Amino acid sequence: MWELIRINKRNSILLLAAMGAVLLLLGYILGVLFGGNPQAGWMGMTAACCIWLVLMLISLSSGDQILLASSRAVPVTADVHPMLFNVVEEMTIAANLPKMPKIYIINDPAPNAFATGRSPQSASVAVTAGLLARLNRDELQGVVAHEISHIVHRDILFVTLAGVMLGSIVLISEIFMRSLFYGSLGSQRRYSSRSSNQGGGQLIMFVVAILFAILAPIFAQLLYFALSRRREYLADAGAVRLTRYPEGLASALEKIAGCPINMESANKVTAPMYIANPFRGRKAVHLYSTHPPIEERIRILRNMSHGAGYIDYEKSYEAITKRSPVVPMSALKEEAVAIRQGAAEPAAGPTARQQARRLGDLMRTVSAFAFLTCPGCGLKMKIPPEYKGSRVECPRCRHIAVLKQQQTNA
Repeated sequence: MWELIRINKRNSILLLAAMGAVLLLLGYILGVLFGGNPQAGWMGMTAACCIWLVLMLISLSSGDQILLASSRAVPVTADVHPMLFNVVEEMTIAANLPKMPKIYIINDPAPNAFATGRSPQSASVAVTAGLLARLNRDELQGVVAHEISHIVHRDILFVTLAGVMLGSIVLISEIFMRSLFYGSLGSQRRYSSRSSNQGGGQLIMFVVAILFAILAPIFAQLLYFALSRRREYLADAGAVRLTRYPEGLASALEKIAGCPINMESANKVTAPMYIANPFRGRKAVHLYSTHPPIEERIRILRNMSHGAGYIDYEKSYEAITKRSPVVPMSALKEEAVAIRQGAAEPAAGPTARQQARRLGDLMRTVSAFAFLTCPGCGLKMKIPPEYKGSRVECPRCRHIAVLKQQQTNA
């Protein structure tokens, strides 16, 4: 396990170095174009590096809180969803983490989840209300184990830093492209073209800068997405090893893929952190996808019939994808990790109406609604947090109920 973590860290540093080189080269080219000489290129590179360092410091100090806030994640207590807390605690113990991650719920009907944090000591797990409303315990355990595996593998910090680097590259490129509309670069080119000795070189540099400003963010995104895709496979392998039940995660991914709802609270920066593409309803080219094909991940998990260890996942991965190994060779040791039986579930699962009601109640609970049962007719009333009164009239039987004395959580 420690060898796997070391390899992940090394590969992440190499990727960050490659993205940093793209960023510095972009700053140098734009500096030469704006200043008209090589000395200005070094100034442009310095400016690009300063932008990246500022964003990097912000990411290291409070990047996880920024991601949680941008996703509209709300910290919750065990009273809101006891099963979620119990599952996170189980997986924390199974993974031997030093501290149980903080738990957040995102008030979004689309099923999804992600983990964030600078280290295992400061990690957080966020799940959507839509996920909790649709999954049974084994499926929820598979999703939580996947996110815990990201924490164990030390993925979260480096993916966050790579996202910051990508944001820096896109920011500089957009500044340059927008400046074209104001004509500053056009006037500089026309001024320089008056000289027969410098006009041709300036024009070539102008064309090169435009091409690089367009291609640099695309190249950086490809690196970022390739990192995310590979780590999703590794997190799936880690999740199966923790739960010893591949079908739990496979069934959860199947339900997530079957929901056509796009996440309103997700964005391009946070998308690679989720267990599944939050914009899966949009038809995207596979090359630009932040996640591996979810159908492929499901087939790999369901092809694991002989064990739940890393080597069992690797054998299934190679049999399904026909590609080179995804799990580092140092982690592929013979280990007997037997597959357990799933928990017994009712023959008929919850109906669509029951799921919708469960989802609505959970989202209201996270939003601090009060749930009050009428003592006259038993009607369950949902009181919004902005209601300041202490008495509520039942809309069915007109019985007056006292809110403060009978308020309960769903």
